[in-house]
Amino acid sequence: MRARNQTFLADLIGPEDQAIEAVVGRYQKVAPAVTRLARGLSENPNLKVRLGPQAAAGEDEIVCDPRIFQAAYHRNAPVTPDEVALASALHEVLHLVSTNLEETRPLPEGWPVEAKVAADVEVDLLTALDRTGKPLAEVLFFSLEDARQELQGLGFYPGARSVLEDLYMSSLGQAISKAGALSQFVLGCFLLTARYVEREVLERRFEARAAIALADGTEHCLAAAVAEDPWEVAQLALELEAIARAHGLVTEIPDKATDAQRRLAEQNDAEKASQGLDTVRLVSPIVADSESYQDTRRAADARSGVSDRKGASDVADEESTSQLLRVSQAPEIYLPTGQGGKLVVSPIPAAFATLGAEGRAALDETAARWHLAQRRVSGELFPLFAANQRRGLYSGFDQGDVSPYAALFIGAGLYQRLYERRSARTRRTYAISLLVDASASMLSPGRQPGPGTSWAMSAALLGAWTMARLCDELQIDFEIALFNRGFAARPGDSEESYRRARSAATAGLRRTQGSAADRLTSTVNHYLVKPFDRRWSDSREALAGLFYTASHPRKAAALARRAPESAPPVSLFEKASNVDEFNLIHAADRMGRLGAEVRILMTLADGMTRGSVHALAGSVAAVESTGTTVIGIGIGDHTVDSVYRRHQVVEKPENLARAMIDGTKSALRRSLALSGMDTWWIRASEIRDKERAIA
Repeated sequence: MRARNQTFLADLIGPEDQAIEAVVGRYQKVAPAVTRLARGLSENPNLKVRLGPQAAAGEDEIVCDPRIFQAAYHRNAPVTPDEVALASALHEVLHLVSTNLEETRPLPEGWPVEAKVAADVEVDLLTALDRTGKPLAEVLFFSLEDARQELQGLGFYPGARSVLEDLYMSSLGQAISKAGALSQFVLGCFLLTARYVEREVLERRFEARAAIALADGTEHCLAAAVAEDPWEVAQLALELEAIARAHGLVTEIPDKATDAQRRLAEQNDAEKASQGLDTVRLVSPIVADSESYQDTRRAADARSGVSDRKGASDVADEESTSQLLRVSQAPEIYLPTGQGGKLVVSPIPAAFATLGAEGRAALDETAARWHLAQRRVSGELFPLFAANQRRGLYSGFDQGDVSPYAALFIGAGLYQRLYERRSARTRRTYAISLLVDASASMLSPGRQPGPGTSWAMSAALLGAWTMARLCDELQIDFEIALFNRGFAARPGDSEESYRRARSAATAGLRRTQGSAADRLTSTVNHYLVKPFDRRWSDSREALAGLFYTASHPRKAAALARRAPESAPPVSLFEKASNVDEFNLIHAADRMGRLGAEVRILMTLADGMTRGSVHALAGSVAAVESTGTTVIGIGIGDHTVDSVYRRHQVVEKPENLARAMIDGTKSALRRSLALSGMDTWWIRASEIRDKERAIA
């Protein structure tokens, strides 16, 4: 065992790291190693290991209940969180693969069977043990079988066994203090069989009766450790039960006691025997007791049966586990303040594309009403990007090389630019990221007196549509994302599936995780409408459908009520409690990985973050320190003034989209000026401006 002055698990892991999603996240890191062990033990190369709401073992699949792993983190042992993750996962998978008590045999000779059974009648092992009428023998059997499997199955994994030993020994003192002589005896049999501790160590700490009984049962424990068959282990368990009875560890039952009184006393002894054992070992359901074993096997049979229908609780458990896995897989975002948090990142549900036709018509109508151009959005920027960014050459006079863009210059009447000299490349790469607040308040009238902000979302999405056209014309990499807080929609969700999943996951997590359910179901979400790595044509319909939902929320809601199985999940716009800083940092990181020289990040929101204004300001400053231009646009809200160095507040819908485009163009012009390029476009613009001023 490790030195007691080493760092303990309680010193390494805080409450947030003991949360179920953190535990599951650590398991997923070691899942490949666990799968290899399972395939090796079962000799089945196709065996799959997955997490589910209920532990189960089948022929080609085993399912681990993620809540089992969480219990290991409550031990104050000299181990690390990663060691606990691997050891507890290996432990659970080992038992699920190795435990099979279905083989039937005739009752062995000499077994103390209560009911008369024909000698040639074959029964399974648990039925045979039940017919002995000795519940204590059953407790001893499962403790010995648990220990035997750990010793034999993890023989090639000494590191995992050492972690289990540390976990067990850290709880030994507590188990002994609250266990009676019988419980100490059963606990000693488990530890001796698994060879975690020497008998002499236990004898010094056990009560005298338990120590003497353990000495008599040592040979039986050693035999169980090398047994090759669970029926052999059961035989040894019956003999150990007799030893416990001989040493007075079992309650004496008067001769005049009724059958009911006798069974009650024996059951009471069995429960007492398990107290110390369950405090020490990591309880795996399949080797916990007979009832738990049957439940685990039935869970596997239910999935492989003829009917795939599930009851309400089964559906809730499946959805809650699915949500648990989703949160555990979500990236951890760290702010400059050191604060960290989960951010669920997902494509926007594809069902919004079904409203694409209606959305495009609404976009054209709204753009015309607000006088926002939808053709040649790039305007004067286009020739600059076409002639300078793409060719990557300096303009010059009479340098002897005809420009490959001569036709463009002739068409523009700039004959003096037909020649240029080849020089250092001036091609620059650009990336633009747009973040749009998707909370319910963006679709609802404002609380302040005066005009509401029910136009905020539609104006923001029209601006996003126009900006997408701008970037597409200039061939600039761009991304559009929505952010909110609530139950995260999945890419394939409809209104019906979204509502069903949200209800079932919430119910299941409240039952299993208590007060933590709200944290697991109401997550910080980042929906990618148009990612950097996807073409604009692939995302147009979804963005148009989102605009229709925002501009006609009542019609979209009515459609969701009439045809929820095909309508997009409009219910995802449900809360106004965004945490802007996590989304901003994530968007900046994604854009930074592109390696673009000019990066523009724009955030639109109708209120301040529900996280920390200080953290948001620090995040904006940190992103800007990398060379990224960050622009904050407040929709009827002036709190952006204190956070964003570049900011603007808009009060009218027609001004929002225009502010987005003007802000982007201004940032692009500024980047060109800072690059030091002596471009014909800039000089030509200055000449035109002077001519207009003179006229």
